[in-house]
Amino acid sequence: MEPLYYPEWLIRRILRDTNIIAMVGASSNWNRPSYFAMKYLQSKGYRIIPVNPTISGTKLLGENVYANLKDIPEKIEMVDIFQKSERVPEIVDDAISIDAKIVWMQLTVRHDLAAKKAEKAGLTVIMDRCPKIEFGRFSGELGWNGINTRLITSRRSKEIRTN
Repeated sequence: MEPLYYPEWLIRRILRDTNIIAMVGASSNWNRPSYFAMKYLQSKGYRIIPVNPTISGTKLLGENVYANLKDIPEKIEMVDIFQKSERVPEIVDDAISIDAKIVWMQLTVRHDLAAKKAEKAGLTVIMDRCPKIEFGRFSGELGWNGINTRLITSRRSKEIRTN
């Protein structure tokens, strides 16, 4: 497997320009990473629409939960995948069918063939990264905890994303 590389400008552009994210695998368990990521991204101004068939028809953090991407009645810009890598091809097919612009696979989630299919269909693909962590890295919030983000900037976090 080839190592993954995404230019900083690409990640920054995605985080700046995206507004509506479908989170496939969102959990209602407050102790799960997807719940925490959803809550964090909502606090930064993103609209996160949870997708989870086991809790569809309920609300999660104020949003209706849907069974799959095709059930969502509005335009989705980014599909954030909190699922095992084996499930990615099916989710990518759905992302293509709803005309999403970005497929983002969470930490440890990678499927090169599905990524190539998505890219061939015109989608931007990010694998094995977390938008919550990337937002924190670019905004400087990770540095508050002593984590070296490898970024030197004089920008304030509000310059990363303004809402």
